[in-house]
Amino acid sequence: MTTSSVRRAAGVLATVAVLAACGHDPAEQPAAPPHGYVEGAEETAEAQSRLVVADASTGAAHVLDLITEQVTPVGTVEGVHAITGDGRFGYLTGRADGVRVIDSGAWMVDHGDHVHYYRAAVRETGTAPGQRLLAAHSDPAVSALSFPDGTTKLLDRAKLDRGSIAELGTIARSPHAGAAVPYRERVLASVADGVRVHDRQGKPVAKIAQPCPELSGAAVTRRGVVFGCADGALLVTEKDGTFAGEKIRYPRPVRKEERATKFAHRPGSTTLAAAAGADAVWSLDVRARTWSRVETGPVAALNAVGEDAPLLVLTRDGVLRAFDPATGAQRAQVPLLPAVNGPVAPAIQVDATRAYVNNPASGEIYEIDYNDHLRRARTLTVPGKASYVVETGR
Repeated sequence: MTTSSVRRAAGVLATVAVLAACGHDPAEQPAAPPHGYVEGAEETAEAQSRLVVADASTGAAHVLDLITEQVTPVGTVEGVHAITGDGRFGYLTGRADGVRVIDSGAWMVDHGDHVHYYRAAVRETGTAPGQRLLAAHSDPAVSALSFPDGTTKLLDRAKLDRGSIAELGTIARSPHAGAAVPYRERVLASVADGVRVHDRQGKPVAKIAQPCPELSGAAVTRRGVVFGCADGALLVTEKDGTFAGEKIRYPRPVRKEERATKFAHRPGSTTLAAAAGADAVWSLDVRARTWSRVETGPVAALNAVGEDAPLLVLTRDGVLRAFDPATGAQRAQVPLLPAVNGPVAPAIQVDATRAYVNNPASGEIYEIDYNDHLRRARTLTVPGKASYVVETGR
């Protein structure tokens, strides 16, 4: 190589070096947020289950972290007499107008083929409008709070996640014990004899053709949304933007007092439980479209774990029992509480591995391994009384 060639090469390299120094280094570009990123939250590898707990005698509310057992106070709700949840938030009804909203700081986002689990700080969010909340259902865009006067308040979920309460719209119907459920970018709202489809601001856009007389109660499953009817259940599904209803009828004529009017289940599962009068429980297998009636004895609380898993029933003698939901055979039992006859009834919360039963007469909550003959795995405690409990993070 000649001297002039070397000089030209050196000049080119110098120019490239100068341009690289003056240009934008790709390594300095801000990284795109990873899939599932949520500002202000920590993503975790496993569910961050927590319990929102309220004391009926004092109104004190707490959040119990089921991993660390840390208890965080979150204010007082005077005259609290009911609690419900939507997977992240606890909604407490008290003596005053409005519904107190508590952010448990634990939630799950289900993408169908995979899920994301998150944890964040516990906080008191504020008060949402409405009286005597019946049900709360949410998706990433909308939280629907339903009341017995037939009104549903649609809240902006993104703003709720950031700590403020803002209404998107209202759905008004005649009084009934129904619900509105955000589902597949719409809101399915019960009416007295069926289900309407609304947009996320509350405007009606369609009605499900299949009727549901004397509608009461709703549950969200991986197979669709289930509503309780006088003649069975109505399963609403969606395909290519079109919503349709399918009736799952009772196996025989059912008296009014035996109808399933309120469902309990592990979130996302396709097996539901409901009271079938005072001394029995319905198990509804949504996947198989079948009902089973299980004779249990006097029922104080119930829940369904899921497919090929037990039906859990706390009878009024304080005994927790596990039943085969298909055959009705009792698999296990364990004495858990004194006789249940007080003004506040216990509840059974269920997640993927454990069940939680509160003792309303004390601050104790019992963690139950339902896969190990109802073994009591832990006794958890909160200050005061564990009158009302709802699980989040599932």
